[in-house]
Amino acid sequence: MDDAPKITPAGATSPMIDPFGRPITYLRVSVTDRCDFRCVYCMSESMTFLPKKELLTLEELERVCGTFIDMGVRKLRITGGEPLVRRDIMKFFAAMGKRIGDHPGGGLDELTLTTNGSQLRRFATQLAECGVKRVNISMDTLDKKKFAEITRWGRFDQVMDGIDAAQEAGLSVKINAVALKGVNDDEIHDMVEWCGQRGFDITFIEVMPMGDIGNENRLDQYYSLRQLREDLGTRWRLTPLPLSTGGPARYMRCEETGGRIGFITPLSHNFCEGCNRVRLTCTGQLFMCLGQDDDADLRSPMRVSPEDDAPLRKTIESAIARKPKGHDFDYSRQRVDGEVGRHMSTTGG
Repeated sequence: MDDAPKITPAGATSPMIDPFGRPITYLRVSVTDRCDFRCVYCMSESMTFLPKKELLTLEELERVCGTFIDMGVRKLRITGGEPLVRRDIMKFFAAMGKRIGDHPGGGLDELTLTTNGSQLRRFATQLAECGVKRVNISMDTLDKKKFAEITRWGRFDQVMDGIDAAQEAGLSVKINAVALKGVNDDEIHDMVEWCGQRGFDITFIEVMPMGDIGNENRLDQYYSLRQLREDLGTRWRLTPLPLSTGGPARYMRCEETGGRIGFITPLSHNFCEGCNRVRLTCTGQLFMCLGQDDDADLRSPMRVSPEDDAPLRKTIESAIARKPKGHDFDYSRQRVDGEVGRHMSTTGG
């Protein structure tokens, strides 16, 4: 197979193709490494965040995302850290909203957000006005005390109010829950029931070996979704769905609630064969794989050539040509293999 990706002319929206024949149509963008929580599987409690000068400006974020859209990206997910704590972030959402559908310079099919929910009361209506139709909210427990323990700094009532605000604004809500052994494994039935009552989909995620999390132990946290799915089956009837949302989740329908349950299984079942995405950090590093350390610097070509996008496009093309077949995450043999040093908040959760 030809190693070079098939890149379309500027302005076209046919997807880039990686060396394994996968169309690259999905870009996840971390707009900040900062967060108002300190979740135990994501960060250490005393984090040192990046200097402001290392972050892409909002104008640079708009430029690089626009370039990806011109090169065939159809879905853009904004992540962090917590993206809504970044100052003036609604200006960026407004700019990206203009690239949706039939808007001038259009090209995006979907603009979405992953958030901890803490700022949704402030921003849900504005997000909807910018063209966001769906938000993923990280919510690992329905127990207020455990929520405080997991997030360290989190405010349960504020998040629940943010979820209400999202629904009031007409946003579709999906709950993301990281499966944590000995922490929320006794709540999985309650969470499925709650999401069914609220009309939310829920996706369970295996904890991934990324970054220093202080005194926490990855193996102690790891709850295989194979086991979780078996545990759910003791109470709920689950029917596999052929649904594909352009992400790594595999979905089942819960017949009792009518809701969808997703499973993201980087450890127990590698999902790399259909990978259609790349990730951009808040510093302009493009990671072609969440679980590999190879990256491409997109900040430098933008700052060296502020008026010319050709060097930026060339760097993106070269990066797509290096996209690997898959990651190396592995918790077998009771040790953590394939661990990467950067925090999920930097890469984009």
